[in-house]
This record gives sequence, structure tokens and C-alpha cells, in this order.
Amino acid sequence: MHTIDRKLLRDFRRLWAQVLAIALVLACGVAILITSFGMYFALDETRAAYFERNRFADVFAATRRAPLSLLGEIAAIPGVQTVEARVTGDVILDIPGRADAVVGRVLSLPDMDQPRLNLPLLRSGRWPETASEIAVNEPFAKTNGFVPGDVIAANLHGRKRQLTITGTLLSPEFIYTLGPGALMPDNRTFGILWMRRAGAAAAFDMVGAFNDVSLTVGATARIEEVTDALDDLLDPFGGLGAYARDRQQSNAFIDAEIQQLRSMAMILPPVFFGITAFLVAMVMGRIVTLERSEIGLLKALGYSDVEICIHYLMLAGLIALTGILIGWATGTWLAHGLAELYADFFDFPFLLFRVSPWIYGLAGFLAVATTTLGATRSALMAARLAPAIAMQPPVPPKFRRTWTDRAMARARLSQPTVMILRSLTRWPVRSALTSLGLSMAVAAVMTASFMTDGLDYIIDSAFYQTNRQHAMLLFAQDVPLSALQEVARLPGVRQVEGQQSHSAILRHLHHEKRIAIEARMPGPDLSRVVSSDGMTLDAPPGGILLSERLATQLDVGAGDVVSAEFSSGKRGTYELTVTGVVPQYFGLGAYVDHAYLNRLFRQSPRISTANVTLDDARIDDLHAAIKDIPKLAGTIMMTQTRRSFQNTIRKNVTIMTTVYVVIAVLISVGVGYNSARIQLSERARELASLRILGFDRAQVSYILVGELMLLAMLAQPLGWVLGRLFIELMVRGFSSDLYSLPLIIKPATFSFASLVVLTATFVAAMVVRRRLDRLDLVAVMKTRE
Repeated sequence: MHTIDRKLLRDFRRLWAQVLAIALVLACGVAILITSFGMYFALDETRAAYFERNRFADVFAATRRAPLSLLGEIAAIPGVQTVEARVTGDVILDIPGRADAVVGRVLSLPDMDQPRLNLPLLRSGRWPETASEIAVNEPFAKTNGFVPGDVIAANLHGRKRQLTITGTLLSPEFIYTLGPGALMPDNRTFGILWMRRAGAAAAFDMVGAFNDVSLTVGATARIEEVTDALDDLLDPFGGLGAYARDRQQSNAFIDAEIQQLRSMAMILPPVFFGITAFLVAMVMGRIVTLERSEIGLLKALGYSDVEICIHYLMLAGLIALTGILIGWATGTWLAHGLAELYADFFDFPFLLFRVSPWIYGLAGFLAVATTTLGATRSALMAARLAPAIAMQPPVPPKFRRTWTDRAMARARLSQPTVMILRSLTRWPVRSALTSLGLSMAVAAVMTASFMTDGLDYIIDSAFYQTNRQHAMLLFAQDVPLSALQEVARLPGVRQVEGQQSHSAILRHLHHEKRIAIEARMPGPDLSRVVSSDGMTLDAPPGGILLSERLATQLDVGAGDVVSAEFSSGKRGTYELTVTGVVPQYFGLGAYVDHAYLNRLFRQSPRISTANVTLDDARIDDLHAAIKDIPKLAGTIMMTQTRRSFQNTIRKNVTIMTTVYVVIAVLISVGVGYNSARIQLSERARELASLRILGFDRAQVSYILVGELMLLAMLAQPLGWVLGRLFIELMVRGFSSDLYSLPLIIKPATFSFASLVVLTATFVAAMVVRRRLDRLDLVAVMKTRE
């Protein structure tokens, strides 16, 4: 081993604490990159394999009632490869030992064979064979403790029937299982039921007919042309609009989650790589300054400028290697663990986890490039040193009295305080970079804490400002407005309001969006449209209120006219004026006046949903009553929905917040520890002189710790600004048609971020301060610096 190589290893061992602090920050960037891309590809590849193995359809469509003879015409559409029709419908279930009603969605299976499309995977038991047998989705069975052989009752088209569970299934259609009108999956109150076609057709009056169809198309077929042709065929039979796989509810939620992981991989790692480059530059610059004589000696012994430059770049490379190994191990572990959680949450039957080698290669390349970039200036500076000059002590910097010195004199500051301020003003670039690194840590904590702020705001907006009802009763078909009187007579109902919903395509210029338009009565109290300033809004006759995200996608504002093509109710295309744009964080909302829509459709007032408030003492009586109402397709208990939403989201937010706080602490410790170590190495002789002159340990420590803490304090405002910028980027990256995050930052978020960073920085400074107590004053005073 060459002498210069032994020196490299000795330097690496001597600087292990500083190297580890930098490597941990670098490892955070590497780990997040691997974790984000690892989960991204795991979910994406698992979904693709699941869809392929179980023949997930490319196009879906629902209709009110179409004859089976129509399937031949559907199969003749250019590009269509496979067609499968079935019967579907929502029913109220009566679970033994349960007071509350449960909603089930019935899907028909071919009478003899397995489905050709959307093939469910048998997990336990056997397939149903008779009209009184069903299979249920596995999460529903596990949550409710069902096993093959159990019996449940279902209100099938006005008749209560006993159904025997024969097995449990998982389906690519229901990876993310949402009940009608639900915001979060609730496997306790919503399940999927598969029964043979003969039983389902008889139950829903669909003998010789179907109300749901799925298609696969060829690789060269245009999905838009297929959906348009399918709509034309189904339109006379009450078609509700065909849509492609990307708009299928379950798949759309998974796709939104995958895109969020991709956004996280693009936003966060560059922050850590940037901080690492700064730390490496700071440490390497100081090492070269301290090793001037060694550099001169190496050159005098015959080492070339290139060898000297490579020597210091290799030291940076060892730092990178340490960070890469830690980041690879941590990232792989996190990616696999989180991917398993995602797979379980999304009801995948298997998980394909494989982090591609190119991801490790990319992370390693970025890490090496980062440390090399940080060390390049110092390495070149070492290479350019002439041996004769390098063997001499560096020329002391020239200082002169400035206006800051005069201001400090007038302020009669203590000498240690003056020394702190002079250090900041005479080394402004280093001070600014140290402060910038700590600002990044503040921004990281704010980014995590913001999720809690956003969650609280969403809960208040969704459950206390807009949806204030205790329950929603969903009718299988639109019913007369007089049905509200029947609902009001149900046990426990205190207040009742009705609303109507119709699917439609909104168009403006070349933009279009398929959504559900809700018709609401003026002055509602339970389900309201609330503006950004907290005012309740009503859509005037002839007008339509749009959510902000929907208005942005259609490129419209108040006063613009949109075209609404209804695919339910009285079909047709109508012009509506946008009268307002409102914030909404779940879905894409569009609201019109109830009376105006009924006049538009030339029908008597009708409703599809009843919103109610309840007497808590009589909720069990209500559930017992609605189990026997044939017109009901389902119920949504908003209290349970809110609780499920809070529990699920808060668990995820807690994990994310913990990870971000740990990251921020690592950044703070990395920046703070290295800054304090460099200050100590630079000012050891100066601090020792102060001890000899009579300053006690507290005063000397105040100079070292005080400078770092002052930089940390100065970093807070910039950290707040950067934090808001990162939050804004996260809001944009996480926004989708399904949900969005509000840009809400509470004052406590700023203070919490500052507290975490200041505490971590102080701890790092105190660790270095302990070295002051062990300084050999005589030895320090003998050094040339």
C-alpha cells in the first residue's frame, strides 16, 4: 500500500464522527430515493401482474337494463376482443348478531364457468353453485369473522333471502374497496357478494338482460373510439357512460398513490444531496487548510498534482461509500416493509417486490457525484499548492475596522459576543451556507407537520362544514320527493333533507370531464356547499357551482358557460353558467339547483339520497327498520366514516411525521456537528488563549456554542420560507381527481419545526463543546495555528 493510501485511511479513521454525520445525511437521500422508487415499481409491477393474470378489463360501462342480444353488436365494435356482461346491484345485508345494517354489492358469475374478465381469485372455500349461495371478498369476511358455511340475510329487490357463504375471493376490480358515497374503505360495513347469474338476474329482474358490461380491446385500438361506440349502443337502454380502465374507481385510487410516490422521489432526495455537497465542501476545505504542510511534503516527495487531487477526492468518495451502503440497506428495508403495508392495505393477493439494479446504480451515482462536487474545489486547491508555499503557514487574513465593529463598540457588547459577531461577518459565505443547511432541516419538519394541519382542516371541512348529516340513505332508483316523509317517520330520525345525483360530461372548449352533478335544494343545513370564506352557497337556477380543481381542469371561471351532457335522468345536453368556484378536497364536485334540474328534465321533484340526523339512543332501531325497506340500496353512517378516515390517515401521517423529524434531526446534527468541529479546529488556539487569560469554561463555551446557535436562529425565517415552498410542491404533486391537500399551515407548525432543529443543533454543539474541556492548553499554544 502506498504511503498516500495509508494516509487516506488514517484520515478517514480520524474523522469518523464527522464522516458519519455527513454519511447519514447522504444516506437519507439515497434511502428515500430507493424507498420511493422501490415502492413505486413494486406497486406498479404488482398491479400490472395482477391485472394480466386475472384478465382485468380495459373498458367498463353500466346501464339500467339492456338485452343480452346486444352483446353481439358490442363484440362487433372495431378493436373489441372480449365482452362479458353481468348483473350488479347494491343490497342491504342483515348480519347475525349485528344491529347496524351492512351494504353489499352483488356481482353475477356465469352459471357454469368462471368469468372471462375480472376473474376473482379463490382464497378459501369453493365457488357458489346454487342461487342461494354466495362468495364474499376476503377483507369483508376477515373483518366480520365470516367463514364458509355462515349464513347472512339480504334484502334482494324487496325479498329477504338467506344466503350461504361458500368461499372468499379477491378481485382486481376491488383492490381499493369503496362503498357507495364512502370516503375511505370500510370492510366492516361494505362487502362484495358474488352469486351465480340465475340468482342475481331473478333478484334484480334482469332475466335475459344485463346492467354492467366489461370489454378488452386490442393493442392498436383507440379507447376513445371504443367507449364512444359503446355509449351509442347502450344509450337507448339507459347507458350511464363507458369509461376506460384509468377511471375505474379502485384503479384510479391506486394510480393516484403511485404518482404520489413518484412525486416524493423527485422532490425530497435533491434536498439531501444538496446539503451533503455543502457539508463535504465545508469539511474538505478545512482539511486542506489544516494539511498544508503535509501537502507540501507529499509534493516534495514526488507526488504529482493529479495524485494529490485524487487523494482528497477519494476521501470524499469514502464518505459517499459509507452513505451509499447505509442508504442502500435502509432504503431496501423501508421499501420492502412499506410495500408490504401498501399491498395489504390495497388488498393485493401477492406482492412483486424487486428494486431494479439501475435504481441502486442511480442512487449511488448521485451520491458519488454529490460528494465529488462538494470536494472538487478543495481538491483542486490542494493540487495547485506549490510545495514551498504549502510548507509555510497560510497568510493570515487581513481585517480592518468596519461599521459593524463600531456599532458593536457603541453597543458595549461583551468580548465573547463581539468575537461571535466578528466571526459571522468576516466569514459570511461559510456562515450563510451553515445557516442554509439548518434552514433545510426546518423545511423538512414543516413538510411533515403540515400533513397534520391539512388533515385537521380536511376533517373539519368535510365532516363539520359541508357534510354535517349523521347518515345518508341511498335509494336504488330516484324516488318522489314525498319519500322524505317516509324517511322522517323512521325511528330515530330528527332531521331529513333530500338531494339528487346524475352522471354527466361537462365540456368547455376542448376540455371535458365525466362527473356526478348533484342537485340540492336551497338553504340546506346538512349537506352544504361552503365557499372559501365559510359562507353557504346555493346554485341559482340555470347556474352551476364547480369545485376549484374541476374548474381548473375545464379552464373555466365564474361567468363562463359549460355544456352538460347528462347520461342519466332525461338525457340531453344543456348549457349551464358557472356561478361560482368553491374549495373541495374529495372528488370533483358540481352542484345545481334541485328545482331547476327537475324542470330541465320535465319531471316531478325526485331525490336519490336522503341526508338525516339521528337520535343516538335509537340508532339500532333505525338499522332494524331500514333492513326491510326494498327501495334502499345502501346506507352511509358518516360518524363511522369520519372515525375510519381519522384512524387510517392519522396512522399514515404519524409514520410520515416520525420519518421526517428523524431526517430533520440528522440534517441538524450533521450540519451543526461539522460546523462546530470546524470552528473548534480553527479557533482552538484562540480559545485556549482565552482560558489562559482568565476566561472560564462557560465563557469559552459560549463563543463556540453561541455562534452556532445564532446561525441556527438566523436560519429559521429562511427555513419557514423553504418549508412553505416544499409544502406547495407536495400539494401540487399529491393532487388528483380523487382528493387533494389544502395548503394550510398553522403557527404551531413553524414553532415545532424551529424547536426540533434548535434542539438538535444545540445537542450537536454540546457534544463538540465537551472537547473544550479536554484541550491541552500547552499543546494547543505550541501549534502554528
